Order: sequence, then structure tokens, then C-alpha cells
Amino acid sequence: MATECEAWLNSNPVEADDLSDSFLSGEEENGLNSRKIDNEINGNWISAPTSSIHEARLKAKAKRRLRKNSSRDSGRGDSLSDNGDVVRGLIVSPTSPKGKLLDRRSRLGKGRGQPKKGGAGGKGVWGTPGEVYDLDEVDVRDPNYDEDQENCVYETVVLPLDEESFEKTVTPIVQEYFEHGDSNEVAELLEGLNLGSMRSDVPMLAVSLALEAKASHRELTSRLLSDLCGRVLTRTDVESSFDKLLRELPDLVLDTPDAPQLVGQFIARAVGDNILSKSYIEGYKGRVDCEHARAALDRAAVLLKMCRGGLRIDNLWGSGGGQRPVTQLIKEVNLLLKEYLLSGDTVEAERCLRELEVPHFHHEFVYEAIIMVLESKGDRTLQMILKLLKSLWVSSVLTVDQMRRGYERVYMDIADINIDVPCAYSLLEQFVEKSYNAGVINKNLRDLCPCRGRKRFVSEGDGGRLKLESY
Repeated sequence: MATECEAWLNSNPVEADDLSDSFLSGEEENGLNSRKIDNEINGNWISAPTSSIHEARLKAKAKRRLRKNSSRDSGRGDSLSDNGDVVRGLIVSPTSPKGKLLDRRSRLGKGRGQPKKGGAGGKGVWGTPGEVYDLDEVDVRDPNYDEDQENCVYETVVLPLDEESFEKTVTPIVQEYFEHGDSNEVAELLEGLNLGSMRSDVPMLAVSLALEAKASHRELTSRLLSDLCGRVLTRTDVESSFDKLLRELPDLVLDTPDAPQLVGQFIARAVGDNILSKSYIEGYKGRVDCEHARAALDRAAVLLKMCRGGLRIDNLWGSGGGQRPVTQLIKEVNLLLKEYLLSGDTVEAERCLRELEVPHFHHEFVYEAIIMVLESKGDRTLQMILKLLKSLWVSSVLTVDQMRRGYERVYMDIADINIDVPCAYSLLEQFVEKSYNAGVINKNLRDLCPCRGRKRFVSEGDGGRLKLESY
């Protein structure tokens, strides 16, 4: 190849005028084109005189320098002459593509000036606008292809609860149920858990928490067991749970002394709700060594016999305070006051009032107590009611708000009460004054006590003198 190039150069010598740095005229340029002098073949420099190779290198170096600085000097109108010198031309107009400093289109003259990858490239871009991705088809020629993966079904696996995690998870659920009373919510939460072998411990945990709670909570627990049976629990789970309760009664008695009687009531209620078989109690006859378990089973058997005689086993625990009708609460309050007037036991009266579980309804207790004082004869009832209110006030069973509302209700109804009790005004004033002296009410509430109005009129035989007459 080198031999052929050298032979061609010898046959076509390069003149000195062809290497000059000046611009060619039209005639010279035509003459040059006619001679078709070309110093490269197929993009490779051929062997030529040293001066022509040096000129070519200078041209290439100038072109590289111009490309490198084109981003800064694109608006200056730079150009190269044929000998490689940079020629400063006129400043191009701003409307020219070369005058745009932030133009991202290629300056090499390649492409059509479109965005890169058709707008699908760049940071944070997942394809062209409007493109929808379909599921990738499995390539059977993939080296990692596994035929068993095509029929594989993925599911979320919930690990079964152990004893420690069971108590931490289920205890808050039962305690919240005591507040809202919605058994459906409890069932949904339990269905979302993998109880496993701990499923039979749900009734046991609920009953254990109810033993230390109020009577209304025990009623809610009995309803919860009835609602869960068949949906979350089975009758076998309930039976095994009560079996564990009977075995652990010696430990439960330490915290709840009346646990045997309460567990017996739970068993009787479960039999009445058909979540325990009627032969459950008979199966323990002659096989019980623990006296606490025997007491619980005896209590359940007695309650079931009373149920046959007319006792409603579904109302064994009674209704919760907020769930009782107002008329029933008023009757129970009146019965409580009458029993207290007969016994005079303030401690028993306080216990009964707490068991009603209606702290928001204590104003009715104060109202009924004052009405009994106004309708009574003698000073004994007044002293006993005042003693009871003083005891309940000191023990904080009756709050300031409930005491005030009870007295204000009597003040509002005194006009109607006076129709049946003619001396109601004087008795009320006397009772309010003694209540204030005992520290049950404050001065503002005492001053609100109404008194019967006194009429002043002129007698014809008294010479115009005013007379006062009280009723």
C-alpha cells in the first residue's frame, strides 16, 4: 500500500502554491479542482512531503479546538479556513440556531433535532407519554426459566401466635370491646389473626378479664362468647376453655375471692346460650377434687334448675347502666332509698349505688332523696337522708355537678310539689339550710332556693296599715 501511494505522489507532485495560507481565487480553485489533488485515500493520510503533513496536522488540531469550545463560542460565528486558521466572522443573529446557548440539538449536523429517545429518556422517566406496560412474558429460552413458576400462587403467610404474643394482641381487643360493645369488630379482628392452637384460649382470656371488671362487662363477655361461637370459635373450643378455667380456679381466687360463683354463672349462661352442651356439668359429677371447681359447678347447676322454674338466664348479669331504660333506673333508685331508710347502712347504700354504674344519672338519686324528705313526716327521714348525702359527698361518689343538678331540679319543680305537699316550701328551706351547714352544698346553691311569695294587702278596718301574711 505504501509503495502504491509513493508511486502516485511521484506521478502527481504537489506544488508550493497549493500549500499557501492565502484564500484561493475562483480560477485557482477551479484549477485545483481540475487537478483533483487529494492527500488522503479512504480516510487515511498518504505519504506526502513533510510540509503537507504538517499542514494537515495543524488543520486537524484547529478543528478539535473549535469543537471543544463550540458550546461557549457558538454565537460568535467562528469558522475555519482551508488552511486551518480560525476566522472571526460577523456575530450571527439571535434567531439563528447557533445563537441559542441552551440548544440541545446536535451541532454536528446529525439527526433531525428531536428529543433524545423520543422523550422517553432522562431522569425519572419510565417511557414515552401514554405508554402502557403489559405483563412481561416468560421466555422459555431464559437460562433461569423454571417451569414450576408458571403455576405458582403467592399468598401472604401470617405466622401463628405463641402464648406471649397471644396475650399482648388479644388483651387490648377485649378491653376495647368493654368500651364499645361491638362484637362484630372483635370477630373481624380475630379472623385477621392466625390463632392456631391458641384459639381455645380466647374465651378463657375474656372471662379472666371479666372477673375483675364490672357486672356490665361480664354481661358483654357472655354476649361476646355467644356471638363468636360458630364464627371464630367452635363448641369444642368453648368446652376446653372452661375446662382450663376450672383447673385454674385456685389461682383466680387469689385475685377474685368470688371467682367460683362467677365462673359458675358464666357456665350456666353458656349452657343457656347453647354454646355448651347440657351434659357438660353432669360430666364432672364424681370427678372433681378441687373445692373451688366443685363450688362453681354447683352454682351453675342451681342456676339452671332455677331457670326451669322461671328465672331468665339471659339476664343473669343484669343490663349495663347505660343500657337500662330510665324508668327502670328510677325504680331501682327508689328501692335503694327505701332499703336505706329501713336499715340505715350507708356503706351498703353506697355499694348499691356504685353497682348501678350510672354516674351520669346520680342527679336523679339526689332528686328522689330530697322528694322523700319533703313527703315524709317527722325529722328522722331528714336526718338520715342528710347523713347519706354527706357520706356520698365525702367519698366522692356524688360529684359537684350531679349534686347541683339534683338540687336545681327540685327548685324547678317545687311549685308542682307544693300542690301535693302544702308545706313543701318551708321544708325545702329547712333542708337546704342544713345541707349548707353540713358542707354538702355551697352558698350560691343555697341562695338559689325558692321561697313562697308573701302577699301584702290593706285591710279596711286597719286604717290603711299594711299587713303581712305568710302561707
